[in-house]
Amino acid sequence: MGRKNSSEINIEKIEQEKQGLRIKNIRENELKMNKTQLAKEIGISSQFLGLVEEGKGNLVYSSLKRLRNISGHSADYILFGLDDNSINKTKELLNNYSELEITETIDFLKHLIILMRNI
Repeated sequence: MGRKNSSEINIEKIEQEKQGLRIKNIRENELKMNKTQLAKEIGISSQFLGLVEEGKGNLVYSSLKRLRNISGHSADYILFGLDDNSINKTKELLNNYSELEITETIDFLKHLIILMRNI
């Protein structure tokens, strides 16, 4: 793998800072916890949680999974800011259909996309 250029590094830094702000927002405004409380719940030190919230550190998988379980947010939201509501609405809609119906519909959509590209 090659080295990252400065623009890639800057983008990653900005994304990490946004992730930290989302985690801080979840902790303060939704969970109403201080750093020590949340850190204990997700298995890290409060000092490290502070670094994560400042965009200077990343959670390991197990801590992210615990935060996801405690907060009710998806990992996609915590890491990337993707809308939980869309994911939850999709899950609710899909619960009305069998796995076979979903698979057949996805296959149909794939074929439809291929046809549309060839028009």
